[in-house]
Amino acid sequence: MADANSRSILIADDEPLARERIRRLVEAMPGYDVCGEAGDGEGVLAKIAQQAPDILLLDIRMPGMDGMEAAERIATLEAPPAIIFCTAYDHYAIQAFDVPAVAYLLKPVRREALAEALKRAGRVNRVQLQALAAKESGTDEQIAVRTHRGTELVDIRAILYCEADQKYVTIHHVRGETVTDYTLKELESTYPQHLLRIHRHTLVGVRFIQALLRRGDGQNFIDLTDNHGQLPVSRRHTASVRQWLNEHRPG
Repeated sequence: MADANSRSILIADDEPLARERIRRLVEAMPGYDVCGEAGDGEGVLAKIAQQAPDILLLDIRMPGMDGMEAAERIATLEAPPAIIFCTAYDHYAIQAFDVPAVAYLLKPVRREALAEALKRAGRVNRVQLQALAAKESGTDEQIAVRTHRGTELVDIRAILYCEADQKYVTIHHVRGETVTDYTLKELESTYPQHLLRIHRHTLVGVRFIQALLRRGDGQNFIDLTDNHGQLPVSRRHTASVRQWLNEHRPG
């Protein structure tokens, strides 16, 4: 039985022996679980829809839809897995990085190289993968959020603050509110130049920070521009907020 905290991996290769070898390598590493296998591009897309893996180990030369075309389609998904290419052909390396891939490994895949690539994949979250794909398409100033109304595009520069409440995060922006299942940690690590942590439950849009205020009871607050209100700053984050203000204060 897989550990609930393990990262799920989909292996895609048209050669059964190659899939078996990679499976053995993965299963010998703690913290990872093989959730499925595929032998061609169409199978990869179907397995991703069924299993929603965290990481995809993807061969390039496969019958029908090859790995490169599959990767291009995967990059358009709202929550794509991290892609690690595994192939015997090194001349694909430059083309491989035209899609948001974490690593490019040559066959036969070495255990040490795979372990390092998997660690790197673990540091790339789904918002960062979306940001990589958006950068390729020239829409990297917006984040796509899936809602009950469909996919909504939110301008990163228009975010006032993001507030976590139990399972979901509410993004408050100049056009209203959007609820997402992205975590604050994912948003913070992907857009550090736009969002600043001020509380365990809150990120603030740096463009709307006007001042750090201290009330008589000792509680600190961020005063937002244009009468957008005030947000509490936790004691833990007060020093980092003050430092950010000192570094970015005009003059």
